[in-house]
Order: sequence, then structure tokens, then C-alpha cells
Amino acid sequence: MEGLMQKCRPYLLMIFLQFGGAGTYIVIMATLNQGQNRYVVIVYRNTVAALVLAPFALFFERKVRPKMTLSVFWKIMALGFLEPVLDQGFGYLGMNMTSATYTSAIMNILPSVTFIIAWILRMEKVNLAEVRSKAKIIGTLVGLGGALVMTLYKGPIIPLPWSNPTMDQQNGHTNSSQEHNHWVAGTLLILVGCVAWSGFYVLQSITIKTYPADLSLSALICLAGAVQSTAVALVVEPHASGWAVGWDARLFGPLYTGIVSSGITYYVQGMVMKTRGPVFVTAFNPLCMILVALLASFILHEQIHFGCVIGGAVIAMGLYMVVWGKGKDYEESGLDIHEKNSLQELPIRSNGDDDNYKLSSPIADGSNITIPANVQRHISGL
Repeated sequence: MEGLMQKCRPYLLMIFLQFGGAGTYIVIMATLNQGQNRYVVIVYRNTVAALVLAPFALFFERKVRPKMTLSVFWKIMALGFLEPVLDQGFGYLGMNMTSATYTSAIMNILPSVTFIIAWILRMEKVNLAEVRSKAKIIGTLVGLGGALVMTLYKGPIIPLPWSNPTMDQQNGHTNSSQEHNHWVAGTLLILVGCVAWSGFYVLQSITIKTYPADLSLSALICLAGAVQSTAVALVVEPHASGWAVGWDARLFGPLYTGIVSSGITYYVQGMVMKTRGPVFVTAFNPLCMILVALLASFILHEQIHFGCVIGGAVIAMGLYMVVWGKGKDYEESGLDIHEKNSLQELPIRSNGDDDNYKLSSPIADGSNITIPANVQRHISGL
């Protein structure tokens, strides 16, 4: 049972994060609809996350926190720029120009973009003679094709009884060229944010190897993001009225996103990345897309277009081709880190009356490795 829970834990953690991520899209969209500047939201979000994580990091990792080096410092600053500033900044603007459902669907190409970046940096091995490598490449192309479908084809509105009718529906869905350009511009901004987010995942997986203190690293990333986004927000929103919050989504949004979307998410995905890598972490986004579509139609009364459904389905197909190939890579590489560590030291025990010795081994079939007596005598002579 313990072994089963150990194998299921990464999957359960990532499913939990998708529920939290779905709430993020809804809360942020509601906050932006109330007129809050997106960069002000980013400042509050990362400040809250840093304040929440810092006490836990200081207490639980006071003995294991490695020394800060100049290399790690610049990596943390880059992480704070990639995710809080670039991804959240462009992603929020693109979402404000489109919808929460559309944004969550486009973000499903995240594993494909992450795979491309990891491939360029030689963190992912590709051998065209292997089926799993072909699956990752084809899945990446299919995912990008799905995003293109969503950009170029909006399609008719899917009638839902709990959604309010729009002018598009009343006019037979005849979009003007201005609205189409607005939609395309929003898509491009979301894609820029997606590339920045993928770069964040790859760099985080590299940084956590040299600074393996999960809580401390997450708190420092949020702090770096808060500092950098504050500099941007002061330029974009210099008026004090733009920084005001109230007893509404403008207060709940930063609290929710700071604690759940930044604090908990950075920490959990860092833990999972240690054994599964950045592509696995991004593999559960279709679940978030489904949850966002349901919540947005109920809470925000967003209209779901047929093109979004088709493109989302195509992206999901490509995504799971990438995930399948990545899963085969994981099986090919053998056991996870904890299991490999247990194989490094194999105690020798006697084999009764026999002169041979056996090595206790946690190999899956429960077998033991036997050392012949002549080999053992040779080792003893050394």
C-alpha cells in the first residue's frame, strides 16, 4: 500500500493543482472585470505568496537550506521575471481580450512548448527511430495545430441554458473584422505568456537541482516576482486609486492566487519535478480546461464557441501523445530517484552453509544477486 501511494502521489498532487488552477482563471477574470490593473494584481499576488511561504521556509528548511550563490540568485531573478512578470502580465491581458475558457484551452499547448524548449536545451532526448520520440514530435505538432484552429476559427456559440445571450448570438454570429483582430491579438498575447511559462518550468527544474529547498525557492521566486512586477506596475499605474482594494474580487483575487496559484503551486510542482520532470508537470492541463469551461459558464456566464471545443480537443490529443512518449521515457529510464538511491548500496549477507554470498536487492521480482565463492575469495584477497 505504501508503494502504491508513492506511485500515485505525483498524479494526485497534479490533479489537486488543476482544481486550484481552474479557480485562478475565474478569480482573475472577475478581478479584471472589476477594473483592477493586471500588474497591480500581479504585485499583490506574489507579495501574498512570499509572505505566506516565508515563515514555513524559515522554520522547516533552516537546517537544509543551501548557501545562496550568484548563479542561483540570477536564476531566481529570471524565474521571477518569466512567470510573474511575463506570463502573468501577457496572460492576463490576453484573457481580458478573449475569455477565461479560451485562455485555459490555449494554455494546453504548454507541454508541447515545454518539450520544444527542453529539446533545444538537450534536456529531452529525441531518437526518430523510437516510437516514443515520434509520438512526442507528432503530439507537439498536433497541439500547435489545435491552437491554430482556435485562433482562426471561432465558430457558432454552443447554447447553454445558464449562459446569457450575446450580440453575436442575436446577430447570427457575424463577427466584424475588428472583433476578429481583437481575438487574434489576445491569442498572440496568451501564446507569449505560454512560452514564458514553459521557460519558467524548464529553468525551475534546473534551479531546484542546485538549490533543493522547495519552500525557500518558491518564496524567493515570489519575492523576486513581487519586486520586479512592482517596478512595472508603478510605471503603468502611478495613481494611488489604481492600487485600491475592496471587499470584493479585488481583495479575494490576490489572496487566493497568492496562496494557491503561486505559493502552493510553485512548491508542489517543484517537488514533482524532482522525479518526473517539467513535461509531466504540464501534462494535466486538459483537466483544468474542462473545469474552467464549466465554472466560467456558470459563474461568469461566458459563451463557449464551437471552435474552442474543437481546438481544445485537438490540443488534448496532441498533449497526450506527448505525455505517452514522456511516460515511455520514464519507463525506459527505470525506477525513480528514490528507488535508484536504494539500489546504490546493497548489503552483503551470508548464504548459510554455502561459501557463496548474496546481495539483498529490492529488484521488482524479489530475486537476489549471487556472488560465486571464487569471486568472493578474490575480493577478500584484495
